[in-house]
Amino acid sequence: MDASIQGAKADAIRQEFARRGVSISAWARAHGYSKQLVYQVLAGRKRCVRGQCHEIAVRLGLKTGVIGSVADIDALSANRNLSQSTVEEEETP
Repeated sequence: MDASIQGAKADAIRQEFARRGVSISAWARAHGYSKQLVYQVLAGRKRCVRGQCHEIAVRLGLKTGVIGSVADIDALSANRNLSQSTVEEEETP
């Protein structure tokens, strides 16, 4: 991610917190994150590839993505296998 773009987005997010009168610490507590981690994400010190950093970045709008768990991925793969076997059954004469 381009640092200047992230910096501009982070500044806009900080301004939105100020506009709403909500502290970053209060937002972190409300979502179950440590305030230090949220501040590190906003400062661009974390890569936000997985885990809580990824979740924070997605929730704040710093990056696009999906918040999920390993169980969600397991369920997706089970659904794909089920749909593929259904398609194969339909194609068989």
